[in-house]
Amino acid sequence: MDALGNPLTIVSAAGQVHDLTGADALLVGLKAKSLLADKACDAGKRVIEPLTAAGQTAVIPPKKNRLTPRQYDKVLYEARHPIENFFRWVNRCRAIATRYDKTARSFRAAFQMTAVLCWLN
Repeated sequence: MDALGNPLTIVSAAGQVHDLTGADALLVGLKAKSLLADKACDAGKRVIEPLTAAGQTAVIPPKKNRLTPRQYDKVLYEARHPIENFFRWVNRCRAIATRYDKTARSFRAAFQMTAVLCWLN
């Protein structure tokens, strides 16, 4: 997503896998200075350490069960609002929210079409 909440890359994963599976694919070649993500991506070795090694900032709130809570920029984290709005907007499309499509290919095509409509708005 860019700063306005418009999608830049779409990665498909199985419905039962964790969010980090998609994060692994998106972190490769990340050109942004900082990554804003939710608590699901609070994984030191998989997300935070590679970003720090690349000189990028991880703006990810710590999970509640973390023994040593990390600090994060709360003001910058508020910039996730447009991204969350995009996902709320996508979920208004009933076929995507309930995944009516039988194949991953047709679901991805419907999601890409929704992303195009987002860019046109």
